[in-house]
Amino acid sequence: MGKTARSKTASRMQDRLIDELIGICRGVIADGRVDEREAIFVGQWIENHRDIADRWPVNVLYARITEMLKDGVLSSSEQAELLETLKELTGETSTYQEPNRSTSLPLDKPEPEVIFEGKTFSLTGRFVYGSLIECEETIAELGGYIDEAPTRDTDYLIIGELCSPEWVHTTFGRSIERAVALREEGSGIRIISEEHWVNSLAG
Repeated sequence: MGKTARSKTASRMQDRLIDELIGICRGVIADGRVDEREAIFVGQWIENHRDIADRWPVNVLYARITEMLKDGVLSSSEQAELLETLKELTGETSTYQEPNRSTSLPLDKPEPEVIFEGKTFSLTGRFVYGSLIECEETIAELGGYIDEAPTRDTDYLIIGELCSPEWVHTTFGRSIERAVALREEGSGIRIISEEHWVNSLAG
């Protein structure tokens, strides 16, 4: 098996593991709460699958669980925070009351000012606002430019509020992963929600 084939096989295996983790997380939050035993289970599952532990969004979840369990106790406030994190990871929470909503884990906090004139935008996911073309036309009308995928020159990645349950390893998920990596490398890209982008249109 060649190097490229091995790489593709490894990537597919990692995608399946992330699918499995998302399924586990959905099961954990099905009753609307997360207890200490469940948090430990999720943390141990990630430890047992180290090949995806450093991939977004697994690394975010693992870091939060590790920090919360550092003192050996999952307080009620930590339980509530972890529940929200798992909801964000699985796309079960959003301002828009629609099924299959997108994740808010990678969003810039605090939300940045959105400047359109001369700035470059990349869009990913499905948008409540309208079709991808309609969203891109709106940005162009305000003086912005469009990148099909995030690059070092991209100023903003906008995440649509709607997504498929398989978002992690669709183009949608890959765009987010790429933007997170660029941000960590210091590129200056800002990751924002559709809601924040729409609110900025009115400004």
